[in-house]
Amino acid sequence: MSRTPVLEMRGIAKTFGHFHALKGVDLTVFPGEIHALMGENGAGKSTLMKILAGAYTATGGEIRIDGQPFNIKGPKDALAAGITLIYQEMQLAPNLTVAENIFLGSELSRGGLVQRKEMAARAQAVIDRLGAQFSATDLVMKLTIAEQQQVEIARALHRNSRILVMDEPTAALSSRETHRLFELILRLRDEGMAIIYISHRMAEVYELSDRVSVLRDGQYVGSLTRDRLNASELVKMMVGRPLSDLFNKERDIPLGSPRLNVHHLTDGKKVQPCSLQVRSGEIVGLAGLVGAGRSELAQLIFGVRKATGGMIEVDGEPVVIHSPRAAIENGIGFLTENRKEQGLFLELAAQENITMATLERDATFGMLNRKKAQSISDDAIALLNIRVPHSQVRAGGLSGGNQQKLLISRWVAIGPRILILDEPTRGVDVGAKSEIYRIMNQMARKGVAILMISSELPEVVGMSDRVYVMREGSIAGELPGRDISQESIMTLATGVNDTHHQAVQP
Repeated sequence: MSRTPVLEMRGIAKTFGHFHALKGVDLTVFPGEIHALMGENGAGKSTLMKILAGAYTATGGEIRIDGQPFNIKGPKDALAAGITLIYQEMQLAPNLTVAENIFLGSELSRGGLVQRKEMAARAQAVIDRLGAQFSATDLVMKLTIAEQQQVEIARALHRNSRILVMDEPTAALSSRETHRLFELILRLRDEGMAIIYISHRMAEVYELSDRVSVLRDGQYVGSLTRDRLNASELVKMMVGRPLSDLFNKERDIPLGSPRLNVHHLTDGKKVQPCSLQVRSGEIVGLAGLVGAGRSELAQLIFGVRKATGGMIEVDGEPVVIHSPRAAIENGIGFLTENRKEQGLFLELAAQENITMATLERDATFGMLNRKKAQSISDDAIALLNIRVPHSQVRAGGLSGGNQQKLLISRWVAIGPRILILDEPTRGVDVGAKSEIYRIMNQMARKGVAILMISSELPEVVGMSDRVYVMREGSIAGELPGRDISQESIMTLATGVNDTHHQAVQP
C-alpha cells in the first residue's frame, strides 16, 4: 500500500444554520485500501462524504488529492478528481438500459447521433470485468438490487474513479449477494482503488477493512488499523462508553398490576390462539424465528389486523380494538418494524411526524393547536436526543437512528399505558441503540408496559424482564428472568430438545 495518500480531508467543517454537523474532521485514505468510516447515526459520516462528492460545500477545511489542494464545489469537480459516491438509495434511471446509465451525462455521439452500439460494447467490457451476469442492453428496472449496485460500480469504473465511497451497501442484500459484493470490493482494492466503506455492521467492518476511522458528534475521534480492531474499543470510540454499558437494563423498577392481558387472540391464519401478559413497569420480550407470527400478533393487539377470536384487557378491563385509532384511545402505542413504509411520513417535518398520533386530542374546536404541537415536538426531540437542526426538518432527510427515535417519540407523545415495539433498533448503530434502551427504561419506570419484539437475541436477553417465545404462530413457552438466555430462547423457537428446557409453559 502506497504511503502517499490519495485523499486527505483536513479540518472539514459544515454548518446548517446554527447546527454544527461537522467540527474540524480529518480523514486520510490511501490507494489500495478499504477504509471503513463508522459512527452512530447523525455522527456526520454521510455529511462528510457528501462534501467529498460535491453534494454539499464545506463551511471550512481543505481537501487534498494526491497531496495537492483540490477545490470541490460540485459533483463535476468530484468526478474530475476520480471520486464516486454510491448512495444507499440507488441513483439510477430505471427506464434506461445499463449502458445508458453507465454513460449518463457523458454519452458518445457522432454527427449529433448517440452511438448506442459503441456505448453498449464499452459498457459490456466493464460489466465483464466485474463478472456481472446481466447485459449492457438490459433495462435497469429488470435488475435485482444487487445487480443495480453493480451498475453503479461499473459506472465508477467507466469514469476511471480512484476513490469509491459506498454508503451501507449491504442494507438490502441477501447473504449470498453480500458475499459476492465483498469479493468484488476486495478485487477492486487489490487493483489499487481506495474504497471508503460506511457501515454500522461490525462483522462487515472486521471482514473487509484495512483501517477504521470513527466520528462522534460531528468530530473525528480516531482511527484503528486492522490488527488493533476490537468491538469494545470501537463501541467506546463511537458512543463514548464501553460495550458493557450498552443495555444498562434497570432491574429495580417496581412492577405493578397487569396492564395488558391477551387471552387466546387469533386471526385464524398466521396467529393461533395466543395468551400473554405485561405488567406495569415491565419490559417483556417476544422472540422467535422469522415467520413465527410475532409481528402479526402485535398487529392484532393494535388493531392493524382483524382478530377472529380472543380478548384483550387493558388495566383489567375488556376492550374492543378494531382499529389503530381504537388502540390509541385505549393508551396503546405501536412502533412498526418497517419505519419507512408503514411508520414515517417521509415528506413531512419532524414535528408533524411526532404529533401525528395526538392531532385529534390536542385540537381546539377542530383546529390544530400549533403552539402545543411545537411544545410537544420540542420536548420529544430533547428527551430522545433526536439530532435535528430544528423541528421543521424533513423526516426523510434524517439518519436511520434519528428516524427511529422520531417514531418512538410519536408514541411517547400520546402518554401510552402500553407500548409495543417491533424491532426497535433494527438498522441503527450502537449509539442510537443505547439511547433507545435508555428511553425504554425511562418509560418502564413511569409505569408503561412494554412488549418488545426483537430478532437480536442479545437485545432480548439484555432488556427483558420476561420473554415469550413464538413458534409457528403459537406461544411455545415463557421464560422468567432467571431462565432467559440465548440458548433457552432458541430451544423454544426451534422446538429442539423441548422436554429439557426450563421454560414455564403459559
